Amino acid sequence: MKYRRFGKLDWQVSALGFGLMRLPTLDGNPLSEKVDEKQAIAMIRSAIDRGVNYLDTAYVYHGGKSEVVLGKALQDGYREKVKVATKSPVWQIEKQKDFDRYLDEQLKRIGTDHIDFYLFHGLGATRWNDVVLKLNLIEPAERALADGRIRNLGFSFHDEFKVFKEIIDSYEGWTFCQIQYNYMDTKNQAGTRGLKYAASKGLGVVVMEPLLGGRLANPPKPVRAVLEKHGNGHTPADLALQWIWNQPEVSVVLSGMSAGAQVEGNLKSADESAPGSMSAGQLKLIDRIRKTYTALVPIPCTKCSYCMPCKNGVNIPRNFEEYNEAFIHDDLRTARSTYVRFIPETERASACKQCKECEEKCPQKIKISELMPKVHAVLGKGEPF
Repeated sequence: MKYRRFGKLDWQVSALGFGLMRLPTLDGNPLSEKVDEKQAIAMIRSAIDRGVNYLDTAYVYHGGKSEVVLGKALQDGYREKVKVATKSPVWQIEKQKDFDRYLDEQLKRIGTDHIDFYLFHGLGATRWNDVVLKLNLIEPAERALADGRIRNLGFSFHDEFKVFKEIIDSYEGWTFCQIQYNYMDTKNQAGTRGLKYAASKGLGVVVMEPLLGGRLANPPKPVRAVLEKHGNGHTPADLALQWIWNQPEVSVVLSGMSAGAQVEGNLKSADESAPGSMSAGQLKLIDRIRKTYTALVPIPCTKCSYCMPCKNGVNIPRNFEEYNEAFIHDDLRTARSTYVRFIPETERASACKQCKECEEKCPQKIKISELMPKVHAVLGKGEPF
């Protein structure tokens, strides 16, 4: 196992971290509560035995069973070998004391007296302003730091770079952050700017969704054709992971593993990883793959945001982004989940009033008023493309 610097901490983290959001299940539903505990525990312990020392879960993963299974896996001396990360369910917190109630429940579930890395889960502008700041959740978090129930405080993030920067700059006590990042998300959410900014502030940067929920590991035919011709034997998953590990600002890459073969494949990739290790030819290949994906996009939105702000509150670029992602990766399930979970109802395509003011500002001349009902029909109502 290769190890990397974790921000300002005097501790080395394994290049690969185990994400416990997609554990093997008994009913075939990748997110269900019916976790195949025997298989999951064997996978987790195998990864630890091979050097993985960062395990990431959350209060809501697998309906709460992820933390329970983790606790079982960490018995028999395994707890001392790793750092545990889990997350506070910010959207369920209604009053300040809820922070402690959830944290204490999580400690009991995992069977530990402390959480090494505790995160505010899925922050964006709304959750940051309306929950964390409004209820002053930093206060109970600092009490938990002081009494040792948590050792480091951070946040996971889903929003735009300006919000990411605002959150980082608003509090000096962050140790780390967790961002969605891969070669298709360099300009989405925190993006490359966010990665470099967080690292410049001394934060450890944990990368989630390195394969876009598995989509980059199973690319569409045009992308597979590029890989077969120019990939030199690299699998799609390995190439995507190496691209992230190539960047020195990245501390650890999380992979949500649901089968033993995935653990083995990711361990092999991690063993071959290093900052600055990709050749010029490999980086050109990534650019070619990215361009191939982009050519598949059905709505030619460049996210220039000239259409913004919308007087009706619609986040036009974000809605188009989720629709495009669903189309090119043929993954409606993930896109529909993101649409409901991370785009406030007032900003969804359904809020469009077809006023057409945005169309006058759009350099791409996109018929926004005609497309918004279609976006909502697909992502909000579950209709086909």
